[in-house]
Amino acid sequence: MTKRAIIIDDERLARAELKKLLQDHPEIEVIAEAANANEGIEKIEHMVPDLVFLDIQMPGKTGFDLLTEIDRMPQVIFTTAYDEYALKAFEVNALDYLLKPVEPKRLADALHKLEYAEEREAVGATAQGGSIVNRGVLGENDQVFVKDGERCWFVKLSEIRLFESVGNYAKVFFSTHKPLILKSLNALEERLDEKVFFRANRKHIVNLRMIERVEPYFNGGLLLEIKGGEKIEVSRRQAVKFKEMMSL
Repeated sequence: MTKRAIIIDDERLARAELKKLLQDHPEIEVIAEAANANEGIEKIEHMVPDLVFLDIQMPGKTGFDLLTEIDRMPQVIFTTAYDEYALKAFEVNALDYLLKPVEPKRLADALHKLEYAEEREAVGATAQGGSIVNRGVLGENDQVFVKDGERCWFVKLSEIRLFESVGNYAKVFFSTHKPLILKSLNALEERLDEKVFFRANRKHIVNLRMIERVEPYFNGGLLLEIKGGEKIEVSRRQAVKFKEMMSL
């Protein structure tokens, strides 16, 4: 099914390059372009696209400003030359975040996520009596921007082995790093693929691909040993779910 898209970017050459890349994706029809946020808002409201390719840094209003001013939220793929906005894109439920110059494979991956998101929306609509909820689930090959004080990383979700709740923050475990992000575990759980990331207990979400060992634990729970050496308890209730997921 063809999806109607609008490209919003103040750089004419960037719009032209993206349109050229989209020629390899006949399922996407570019119905309009806009060179700034105000023009983009007008075209979104008038033409009601399924998808918007949105630059962030534009003269006047930013891409984030645009999203706060539209009544109907289409699917959004950010296209930008800067990686420091990735975490904020994550928070506004963007479908994907493409760095310029856009690579054909990353564009293809983003469009594949569009299909996946629609499937989940259809399931959500059925489950909730027609009320569609866009969860904007991120795949394990997606990259997210993680910032803690002056330090920042652009990391693939597949490299994150564990999320740990610390008050209103979540500690992100990858490589030798454990930065804190201002994000609740519940909010993270909504964005993460449940086939890859498992809510082990009230305080932890673990990457199933990073589990090295599983042992029985007291009260019917389980103890998971993660690649970084961390040992995480699976609550009794979640242990039942874990065994169902991992059994043949």
